[in-house]
Amino acid sequence: MSEWLRTLEGTPAGHELALALALMAAVLHALFGALQKGRHDPWLSRAAIDASYGLIALPFALFVVPWPEPHMWPIFAGAFVIHAVYKVLQAMTYTRGAYTVVYPVVRGTGPLFTFAAAGVVFGETYAPGQWAGLALLSAGILGLGVYNALHLTEGRASLGPALGFAFVTGALVAGYTTYDAYGIRATADPFTFLAWFFMLDGIFIPVVTHRRWRSLAVADMLPLLKRGLLGAFVAYFSFGAIMLATRLDKVGEAATLRETSAVFAALIGWLVLGEKVGPVRTALMGVIAAGAVLIEAMG
Repeated sequence: MSEWLRTLEGTPAGHELALALALMAAVLHALFGALQKGRHDPWLSRAAIDASYGLIALPFALFVVPWPEPHMWPIFAGAFVIHAVYKVLQAMTYTRGAYTVVYPVVRGTGPLFTFAAAGVVFGETYAPGQWAGLALLSAGILGLGVYNALHLTEGRASLGPALGFAFVTGALVAGYTTYDAYGIRATADPFTFLAWFFMLDGIFIPVVTHRRWRSLAVADMLPLLKRGLLGAFVAYFSFGAIMLATRLDKVGEAATLRETSAVFAALIGWLVLGEKVGPVRTALMGVIAAGAVLIEAMG
């Protein structure tokens, strides 16, 4: 499969596959965010997910995929640090703000930074129509966050800090997306990067939260572990899909299309968390979709 993917890099077929992978990542990323923002402590939810995908990735990294080239070790070290900082900021965001408020802010600021970072790092250029699409998409996503904040009934006292953390977390999303795209392109086999990334990335949060685990009631542990296992497989397909998309095609386009996850997050908030959508949110989701279509059509 690795050889087949390499033959698609930079081709029209690769572009179409990257589009499909980015949209799949959008759906799954919204689900991944909801799993972390459920009834459990976001720190423990993330720890359960990370521990699960790290342990599952362990045998694949050690015995299935090709061993990483020597130049990959500093890259893995950098990815570990960037994702550790991102996860801390994300958990601090989710513990302070409503999911439907902070999630759109995180995902709305990310594309703006990613487009710029991909241009600097990979020399990617975009048509004026794509920049217009990016503006539409980001405005729609941020608009969702603003609208949800205005209609917030609880947690207003912590809204300011939550939005601040959400904005910084969005910048980190762009940082790790660009860095990881560089990493997956730096190795011959993309699955080597993915297996080793998940194995190493699964260490930090479980270690940081070990005291919280020790104080957790036994009755609460099993549901949390089930959530972690589900989240692990969602993460594999979500993160794996977007990383493969960035190897096959432009980083900025793939990463931006993933941020249509805000639409799916709103739907999850409505269908699963019992939150209302209404005509304004529906219109904003239409703006997001129009921005995504424009980015793709003008490319």
